[in-house]
Amino acid sequence: MSEIERILDQLKRAFEGNAWHGPSVQEVLTGVSAEQAHARPLANAHSIWELVRHIAVWEDVGRRRLSGDRAQIEISSPQDWPPPENTSEAAWEQAKEALNRGHQALVEAIARTPESRLDEPIFEGMSTVYVTMHGVIQHDLYHAGQIAMLKKGLK
Repeated sequence: MSEIERILDQLKRAFEGNAWHGPSVQEVLTGVSAEQAHARPLANAHSIWELVRHIAVWEDVGRRRLSGDRAQIEISSPQDWPPPENTSEAAWEQAKEALNRGHQALVEAIARTPESRLDEPIFEGMSTVYVTMHGVIQHDLYHAGQIAMLKKGLK
């Protein structure tokens, strides 16, 4: 297995399932309604919906950076944490579909990445391509854990 294939395997486990640590992003979202996704069971914490949109933002940043776009995002801005436009079930389904489409685009971008780029900075002054790809995986897992805790708080 090549290193790119190993990275894709880890991303798949973190996002789709069969992760060593527990539930993946998709698994932890199973059964979450729009009402639950929008709820704030913990004061001053992001909602599940906000976390889903935030995960999508940073998966897209990873994809864009692999494609040659520096994709600078101001941390803690509405661009980093886009609020839902409306909170209907249809809008929630669209948010999850957008997350899945963006994830597939990231998978395709990683699959196209030559292994020779892994140790190069993704952009001058930034982390390597390898560290960036693993950073996206770690980010997915971190927020999947937050979603799991929020789900527990809803009960």
